[in-house]
Amino acid sequence: MGSGESTGASTDDSAGGIPEDDRADRADRAGSGNQASAKAGADTGTGAGTGTGTRTGAGTGTGPQAASPPGRPRKAVVAALMLTMGLVALDGAIVATAVPQIVGDLGGFAVFSWIFSGYILAGTVTLPVYGKLSDTYGRKPVLLLGISLFLLGSLLCAAAWNMAALIAFRILQGLGGGALQGTVQTLAADLYPLKDRPRIQSRMSVVWAGSALAGPALGGLIASYTDWRWIFLLNLPLAAAALWIISRHLVEPTRPPGRTGPVDWPGAVAVFACGGLLLFALVQGGVAWPWLSAPSLVLLGAAAALGVLVVRIERRAEQPILPGWVWRRRTIAAVNLAMAGLGLLMVAPMLFMPTYAQSVLGLGPTGAGLVASAMTLSWPISAALAQHVYRRIGFRNTAATGVGLAALILGSFALLPYPAAAWQPVLIMLLLGAALGLFQLPLIVGVQSTVGWEERGTTTASVLFCRNVGQSVGAALLGAVANATIASRLSQAPVPGLPSNLDDVSRALSHPGLLPPEAAEYLRRAVAAAGDHIFLGASLAAAASALVLLLVAPRRFPVLPEQREG
Repeated sequence: MGSGESTGASTDDSAGGIPEDDRADRADRAGSGNQASAKAGADTGTGAGTGTGTRTGAGTGTGPQAASPPGRPRKAVVAALMLTMGLVALDGAIVATAVPQIVGDLGGFAVFSWIFSGYILAGTVTLPVYGKLSDTYGRKPVLLLGISLFLLGSLLCAAAWNMAALIAFRILQGLGGGALQGTVQTLAADLYPLKDRPRIQSRMSVVWAGSALAGPALGGLIASYTDWRWIFLLNLPLAAAALWIISRHLVEPTRPPGRTGPVDWPGAVAVFACGGLLLFALVQGGVAWPWLSAPSLVLLGAAAALGVLVVRIERRAEQPILPGWVWRRRTIAAVNLAMAGLGLLMVAPMLFMPTYAQSVLGLGPTGAGLVASAMTLSWPISAALAQHVYRRIGFRNTAATGVGLAALILGSFALLPYPAAAWQPVLIMLLLGAALGLFQLPLIVGVQSTVGWEERGTTTASVLFCRNVGQSVGAALLGAVANATIASRLSQAPVPGLPSNLDDVSRALSHPGLLPPEAAEYLRRAVAAAGDHIFLGASLAAAASALVLLLVAPRRFPVLPEQREG
């Protein structure tokens, strides 16, 4: 079970040594090999260690670390990875802008949200499968497969003849996007040693932020002056260029003998079905049907039953898609739970802030988009500077500090006056981005450094999977909070002319001039109150993530010695 990790993993002995749970963890990972002695600075460059611990099997061709690291990464490969990351980031932002034109051309207003939900669902449920496949067969074939599916899906989306076809092709595109999300992050860790890894991660953060900022503007231009189909056709040359560069220039390390085994296809199908039902229930619950209705209960019950089946299958599989060590190792389990909290709290700034900016602040779509995107300006800057913090106080403490600050910043939203000036939520978003940059990057860099090559894909995929599931859960929970708040305000309304049910609220918010002035003002205040409750819920999620890191994660991540070398 998880025997692929080096026996020489070490932590900062001068800072308290290895916690007991991590000692057992490491023994489990080391198999029957003898524990090699090591006294090296864990958690990246604290200056305590020399990195001289012995590693069984390293470089001998017999141990789990026999894979030689790749040579100096070519600039072309790094550029291709950043281009691939930009494709995934740009896709969601650019498609959202053209929805009115797409619906006007193809129809299907009642189901258009599945343009996004189908893509996200497909990408999320396949993450664990792609992670395991990349550990078994290498990153390159999985990445090439992902780019090819993304390219094919984009081409078919451009040719869609109705909304059902577009949703089906978006799901195909999402299957490719799932491979790209995890594999690009994993390859970044493969190509760079620990001391250089923050540089590539911060570059990717800049690419992601730039794509998120440019997407709405580019989508608006395409939708206004050309046909919406060019939004998908734009992906073709970029994906083709990334495909050619990766296939030509990426050279992976030689994998250790005996690591490839039978693919756990029953587990892959079970994981896909379980995750798909769970996410489908979360996406549709409270929207297409009430939470306590028969469809929600049946879907959630079926997902729970499939979850039990997944556990049974994975326990018996020789090479499980979701190996048990992902949750038995304190470091990985803590990072997974903390990243689920990140996904949950991100619902407030990403999904609710644009509505707040338009409905309460009275801004137009462009202004609301700028308010929401302010977070993407400070996030990459903070991520780039995070290495200077975690090299002093460690991965865990840096991440806990960042998410603790995020909890305070999210909670401060409820203190905004009514009506707030536009600069006030912008300031909150800027500060939030800075805090989350300190939170996310140390966790990704740190957890990738505690595992060897043959476990890094599975580890990275589990982190991203938990973040995406957390976002789906957050959308369901915080959406229910918002609906309950607004419904309560409507039922107690002292003024006439308000919408009679929640289904009419969005229409009233889009056309406030149709309401009497007193009713419009009352509805704005109700939306502001819902925002207070949503951001307080997100603040609680951030506080829970901080507690998980402080109580579950070891104070010093058990970084493998070879991760500090080079």
